Amino acid sequence: MSRRPRKRSLTLNGHRTSVSLEDEFWLSFREIADERKIPINALAAEIDAARGLDMGLASAIRLYILQHYRANSTISG
Repeated sequence: MSRRPRKRSLTLNGHRTSVSLEDEFWLSFREIADERKIPINALAAEIDAARGLDMGLASAIRLYILQHYRANSTISG
């Protein structure tokens, strides 16, 4: 897998956009959408609507993925 971010295309509110994500984040993003049984564009739209204006979409997606796996972690700290 590539360690460098790659541009990925998404559609948000009927408009095409792109985000640069590493393969691992993109695969995790798709897995979460599959778990939730929603299209990846719908998940991206949720994240986009919830992010602040001071954060880029790619960063918001990465943080969403991190929070998702932390919340579902079986490791207690």
